Amino acid sequence: MVDYNLIEDLRLPDGEVERMLREAYGDKVADGEMDTLISKELSGYAPGSILKGRIVGFSGDHVVVEVGLKSEGLIDRHEFEDTDVAVGDEVSVLLESLEDETGGVRLSKRKADRIRGWEQILLTRKEGDVIEGKCIRKIKGGLLVDIGVPVFLPASQVDVRRPGDIGEFVGKPMRAMILKIDEERRNIVISRRKLIEDERDNAKKRLMESVREGDLIRGYITNVADFGAFVDLGGIDGLLHITDMSWGRVNHPSEIVKIGDEIEVKILNIDREREKIALGLKQKETSPWEQIEAKYPVGCRAKGTVVNLMSYGAFVRLEEGIEGLVHISEMSWTRRVNHPSELVAVGQEVDVVVLDINKEKLEISLGVKQTEVNPWELVAEKYPTGTVIEGKVRNLANYGAFIEIEPGIDGLLHVSDISWTKKVAHPNELYKKGDQVKCVVIDVDQEKQRVGLGVKQLTEDPWVEGIPSAYRPGMIVKGTITKITNFGVFVELEEGLEGLLHISELSDSKVEDPQDVVKVGQEVEVKILRVDTDDRKIGLSLKRAQWTAGNDRPAEETEQRPTRGKPARGGLDSHGAMGSDRFEF
Repeated sequence: MVDYNLIEDLRLPDGEVERMLREAYGDKVADGEMDTLISKELSGYAPGSILKGRIVGFSGDHVVVEVGLKSEGLIDRHEFEDTDVAVGDEVSVLLESLEDETGGVRLSKRKADRIRGWEQILLTRKEGDVIEGKCIRKIKGGLLVDIGVPVFLPASQVDVRRPGDIGEFVGKPMRAMILKIDEERRNIVISRRKLIEDERDNAKKRLMESVREGDLIRGYITNVADFGAFVDLGGIDGLLHITDMSWGRVNHPSEIVKIGDEIEVKILNIDREREKIALGLKQKETSPWEQIEAKYPVGCRAKGTVVNLMSYGAFVRLEEGIEGLVHISEMSWTRRVNHPSELVAVGQEVDVVVLDINKEKLEISLGVKQTEVNPWELVAEKYPTGTVIEGKVRNLANYGAFIEIEPGIDGLLHVSDISWTKKVAHPNELYKKGDQVKCVVIDVDQEKQRVGLGVKQLTEDPWVEGIPSAYRPGMIVKGTITKITNFGVFVELEEGLEGLLHISELSDSKVEDPQDVVKVGQEVEVKILRVDTDDRKIGLSLKRAQWTAGNDRPAEETEQRPTRGKPARGGLDSHGAMGSDRFEF
């Protein structure tokens, strides 16, 4: 049956639909079939239908379109923004409603285009297909891309590395892959990242099959790090390490390359299992180290420029690509250098001598002090053994004092050469930094650059005549207890001269602790048992002195006399005195 209410809504004249059908089909339509054709024709004018229209004019910002109804529809000009329009042009539009607020028909070209576009996409595209479109705007969570219909590109799928601002893609053409088509919701999700990854995988496979070590290849710098730069070779990134950028010094890769640069590099190594490629830039040129030994033979003198300072030395550039190290120990013959900056500065031109070359490691050792005469070669001449000098105490150590003979030349005054008789445990007992000390040169080792000094050698050795004649075995002498140890007692006989009173010589009774018998500072009379001029030791006895004083020594001691003999055990203690010596009689 014909829906006559719809004919009224469409505002068609009476009999207009039948007249149009008669014109279209002629007299072939029987009267009984006319109602069916009329109902079918009217259904095409229902809201939601796509109609063919014709542009009949313009009204302000609107285009007037006639679609065969009693009134025309107005469509906003923005819906034709990508198309030039003129009166008489045909256009497909969507019938949104038969009457709007002004009484006209509500039409939409944009919605009609989307419906037709969606239908076309469903007919021609499937998931996994590559499409091209234009990014039209940035929305929450991603971008909207027009491929005939608006589709969604999530932000995570824009690129392999997520860009800082995805808005930079708006207005640009774009290729992507269809990830998902939801027909029910009329929604399509695409991925540019997936397409890039697939294309790179294919390009990587082709590249890994075709390249060989030693090949020259062009690429683009994609990233710069402290250790080097990554180069896109077309499917795979190769690493150009900072050490392979130049034969010369490179402080940072950004001095040589920047992101986006096109560069030709040499393939140094290919790890096909791990899909890694090592690249080189400097290897395109001949290494300046090839002729290094001929150009800079060991012992030759050269000029260079200081390019870097480290705590252990200075790096000097002899020419572009050739740098050598002047170790801190090779900077001065005499001066004690704590840091190279005390003598040289970056950018300073210096004279150097080549000391050694390691061609395999690309290392060259240089010296600055070798450009001058070694003052130690003259020390033996200037300060022969026996020369008396006066110098300032520059430093103190446990084993002696360093005396400055002249600027940069120090001699060692060992603790054993300070006094003939006094046992000096540490030089600070007698000296402090800055003191002026008179010494005699006792030894010069030019090879080891050492000078031995002595103070006691300025006077005669009292152990040669003075002490042996003044202190003879059997004598009873007075002294002061200076130190008590577990093996005996040290007694000062005169200033700087001590003898050892062994624990066994303290008393006739067995003594467990010497402090039970004597105290530090106590004055005692002791008997000299032995004077050893070779070892510079004097052995003493308290109990034998007491025997002599009281004439009550044991009978077996009556006829015994002290004789020179070797100690049963012991030696010098930490103070240089006689340790735990026992004397034989």
